[in-house]
Formats: sequence, C-alpha cells, structure tokens
Amino acid sequence: MEREISEILYEQDSEYRTLFDQHRTLENRLQELSSHLYLSDSEKLEEVTLKKKKLFLKDRMQEMMNKRGH
Repeated sequence: MEREISEILYEQDSEYRTLFDQHRTLENRLQELSSHLYLSDSEKLEEVTLKKKKLFLKDRMQEMMNKRGH
C-alpha cells in the first residue's frame, strides 16, 4: 500500500517528487562515500550531514504519504 501511495504522489505531487529525487541523490552520494576505504574528516562530516538530510526528507515524505493514505 505504501509503495502505491508513493508512486501516486511521485506522479501527482511536485513537492513529493522533489523530495524523493533529493533523497535518491543523497543516497547515491552516501553509497559513493561508503565505497571509500578511508574517509577524510571533511568526508566524514559530509556523510553525517547527508544522513541527517536524508532522514529529514524521508520523514517529510512519510508525512505526505500518511496524509494521502487517510
């Protein structure tokens, strides 16, 4: 059910689509960072910052899905 709601929101809601695309971009960058054997201090800071941003986006998308599902 959540997946269907997410797909509908992605197609119909530009804010949701923007959040979703930003979330995916952050995930891609985090995957790139995790492929490094060693992270510099700036990369470690970037990783923490990206994780926080990604969580914020996920929470906002979940709020939107909850409203749509009810």
